[in-house]
Amino acid sequence: MTATEGFSPDRRSLLLGGLGTASAAVLGSLAHSGPAGASPAAAAADFDLDTGNFIIELISPFQPAFNVIAPMDVTVLHRFVHLSVTSWFDATAPYHPTRVGVHSRLGRRPSSEAATNRNRTIAALHANYQVVKGVEPRREPDFRAVMTSIGLNPDDESEDRTSPVGIGNIAGKAVVAAALRDGMNQLGDTGRRYNPRPYADYTGYRPVNTAFELTNPSRWQPGLGPHSRRLGGGGGDLGIFVVQQMATPQLRLAKAHTFTDPRQFTLAPPDHSDHTRPRDYKRSVDEILEASAGLTDRQKVAAEYFDDKTMGLGQSVGFAAIAHLDRLTLDEMIDLGFTSSVAIWDAMLACWHQKVRYDAVRPFSAVRHVYGRQKVTAWGGPGKGTVDDIRADEWSPYLNTGDHPDYPSGSTVLCSAEAQATRRFLGDDVLNLRHVAPAGSTLKEPGRSPATDVELFYPTWDAFVKDCAYSRLWGGVHFKKTVERSIPFGEQFGDRAYDWVQRYIRGQA
Repeated sequence: MTATEGFSPDRRSLLLGGLGTASAAVLGSLAHSGPAGASPAAAAADFDLDTGNFIIELISPFQPAFNVIAPMDVTVLHRFVHLSVTSWFDATAPYHPTRVGVHSRLGRRPSSEAATNRNRTIAALHANYQVVKGVEPRREPDFRAVMTSIGLNPDDESEDRTSPVGIGNIAGKAVVAAALRDGMNQLGDTGRRYNPRPYADYTGYRPVNTAFELTNPSRWQPGLGPHSRRLGGGGGDLGIFVVQQMATPQLRLAKAHTFTDPRQFTLAPPDHSDHTRPRDYKRSVDEILEASAGLTDRQKVAAEYFDDKTMGLGQSVGFAAIAHLDRLTLDEMIDLGFTSSVAIWDAMLACWHQKVRYDAVRPFSAVRHVYGRQKVTAWGGPGKGTVDDIRADEWSPYLNTGDHPDYPSGSTVLCSAEAQATRRFLGDDVLNLRHVAPAGSTLKEPGRSPATDVELFYPTWDAFVKDCAYSRLWGGVHFKKTVERSIPFGEQFGDRAYDWVQRYIRGQA
């Protein structure tokens, strides 16, 4: 059955118009999708177990609740998404002619069972529900609503290996069991007996610099910024300022799929941000200020688009799938999503190893180190445009700087890995991603920029990856050489993921 078989013309039109904006959990990340305020159960009202595509019709409309209920660091977010997609892959393996699961081996069901869309869907949803309960229980009520709305019983804990419910439950529980001790410290009890701190660092990472003193201008300096209250919406407490801590430094020790030791991947040292090479260091700073001074509306839109990982990573594979929709079966959509997800996960682990290894300075610290209180030409802040009298120690990048070192660029590495994995799976470079930002819709300058509607169009993955990389320079959060070196570093994980997943699809793992 193809991905759109059994869809009415109206539903197929909805799919073609919405898959790109609703493909995050589908194919490796989360994306914004569905009408604002719509309940997950309402989105599932018309779903048909025998003909429907659960990824497009159920999981994607469920995503908006994720962003409201449980905001989290992108490393934790992708881990959850990756575990969800893995559960689909493992739970539907018994209904596939050759595929075997990663965390469970549940045999092969008869071809009469394997031919049904219903069995695949039931197994995948029960597996995903086990992951939700075991990894992100804050999301459980909405996921239960989705299941019950289509006639499934989320409380059915059967482990009957001859039924899709049992197969799904076993597969999902196996994914959770592997995750609980994967190195990310989900339980928060690594090195602690009391008062667990989920996802807290246990490696002993400490920055060389403080937020108040840059003692080593080559090394990462935590930022100092206003307090924010992520849960519940609204701003933070006025008058309260907080110091960054590196996000999940233990990620580098988590379990990868395609390698055993991230030290096997080489990456040249960041000599462009080495203060003992003052000419190179200053050149990198000047490139940041030049990009800041020349910011265009399109660059601001692109910077925000790629900074939102639910958009920049989440939408892209869905658009590629649209370009190949007529030849993608449900099984192939799951395989594509899993391939992309493995590429992102493994690339992220290797990237974090290098971030901790080099602990490289971010642009905001380097600009202040080079120019101090001197006046420079740069973007002057929201609504100020380009000014020529801003003191370097007052300059801020267009984007908020991430809470981890500069080198390599995480966004660039992940975009490159995802792109290469998808190229390999689909056999071409076609993407055809379009994103339109209405006038005045930027988060940094609402009502002011862009002055008119701006369309981002990426006909190919190559164009997409280049803008993903340079958007970090435009946003002022990564140096030019950092993003340029991050592209080839990330690409290798797309190749590794494709080769590794293919072995499981062919039953050779």
